[in-house]
Amino acid sequence: MPSRSLRTWQVDGRRALDEIEAAHRAVGGSGRGRRFAVQQINQAYVVLLSSHFQRFCRGLHTECVEHLIGAPQYAAIRLIVYNSLVNGRKLNWGNANAGNVGSDYARLGLDIWSAVDAAGPRTEPRRQKLEQLNLWRNAVAHFDFDKPRLGGRSEVTLSEVREWRRACNALALDFDRVARAYLIGVTGLTPW
Repeated sequence: MPSRSLRTWQVDGRRALDEIEAAHRAVGGSGRGRRFAVQQINQAYVVLLSSHFQRFCRGLHTECVEHLIGAPQYAAIRLIVYNSLVNGRKLNWGNANAGNVGSDYARLGLDIWSAVDAAGPRTEPRRQKLEQLNLWRNAVAHFDFDKPRLGGRSEVTLSEVREWRRACNALALDFDRVARAYLIGVTGLTPW
């Protein structure tokens, strides 16, 4: 069974991202040739994808915290521990990049990237795609396209955003699976 956060990502996130795909088709058409205004939709898609993935990562982290401190013996200190694990969380104010995700989950004792890396060789390319997504998200949100890592470009393609979306989908599944296994190992109880 998936976490609440994964279900939200797969239902609400998918719906919002599918709507922007539909807007892209409506404005840009499905045929070949130059269409106007699609770049703005591509850029909006980048920001929307990034924000929905950040919401997933932050929500999953919160679910992990709630499970870890949910035992009755922690009732007296539950709020203290909860606040110490959630306040100052990088996912509250920063992008869901590899560093912020890793840092926040490490506060729970979970090296999420090592755990996901152990699942197979596809993690590193997905992590790189996540980093590209966040580079473009920041470029769009701060209107700063003069970055060497963007290849000097100011336009992002729909195919790139779709690649990043596929990577986020796969990472969400991996994070959910790894977090669940970790919580079972620590508490002996199934979190979701």
